[in-house]
Amino acid sequence: MEKKTILVTGGSGLVGKGIEKVLETERLDGETWVFLSRKDGDLTSESATEAIFEKYKPTHVIHLAALVGGLFANMKANNDFFRKNMKMNDNILSMSHKYKVKKVVSCLSTCIFPDKTTYPIDETMVYDGPPHQSNFGYSYAKRMIDVMNRSYKEQYGCQFTSVVPCNIFGPNDYYNVEQGHVIPGLIHKAYQAKKNGTAFEIWGTGAALRQFVYSIDLAKLFLWALREYEEIDPIIFASETEISIKEVAHMILEAADFKGEVKYLTDKSDGQLKKTCSIAKLRSYLPDFQFTPLDVAIRDSVKWFFDNYDNARK
Repeated sequence: MEKKTILVTGGSGLVGKGIEKVLETERLDGETWVFLSRKDGDLTSESATEAIFEKYKPTHVIHLAALVGGLFANMKANNDFFRKNMKMNDNILSMSHKYKVKKVVSCLSTCIFPDKTTYPIDETMVYDGPPHQSNFGYSYAKRMIDVMNRSYKEQYGCQFTSVVPCNIFGPNDYYNVEQGHVIPGLIHKAYQAKKNGTAFEIWGTGAALRQFVYSIDLAKLFLWALREYEEIDPIIFASETEISIKEVAHMILEAADFKGEVKYLTDKSDGQLKKTCSIAKLRSYLPDFQFTPLDVAIRDSVKWFFDNYDNARK
């Protein structure tokens, strides 16, 4: 049995915790998993990143770590999102090459795709135009992972690849109302509105359409990518279900048993109105993969936050 040491950057976050959970039943013999958090070192520092690789000598890497934020956080700090993510990604891939890591699977985002495009979006369309203006710094930094993956393969033969999940949510998310992503932000707002007896506010019209992926489902797909996926080109991980923010909000309110007033703050931006992604490539590999029904996943996510409010990241 081949011994593997799998280093997971961003291991204390939403997807890392999902992978930990799935490994309770899907760990293979010979695998040693190391889940990094910020306290293990600053991945924007080359020397700190090298110290981590020297300590653990990984054979495989799942690269989840990133400076992330929702629409409004990105709009305020595109330069920060670009520079810090570029440093981190360059350090991880250069050290993976230096330490002869056999495979790296990096996490991209659907925001890499062009703002003006045709739908559904697929993996071949990444470079067809600029990304949405609201988060171009983060988007270009994520695109550059694919550029580096291809150049490391061409120049050195490295097996570095990437996956493109749609909007991820689940237990252990980041629930900051101002800076978090849409579902955790709405879950936190539902908690506050229910506790304080105030109105539940949705930023924008609620008309924007999104595909979501539950962190537990995504964790299973990451394990498949690490063990089975051999292409360098990225692969989209998304469910077929496309749903409006308004519908998601009402699923959250139902799960939270909220009976109060709902307000739409229509002076706030909706962001991109749709980003429909094709999962034809995923289905060509995994035609029978079953995604958790969205209402079930949201119910479980709301319950986790309400049960773990004091310790949740927010």
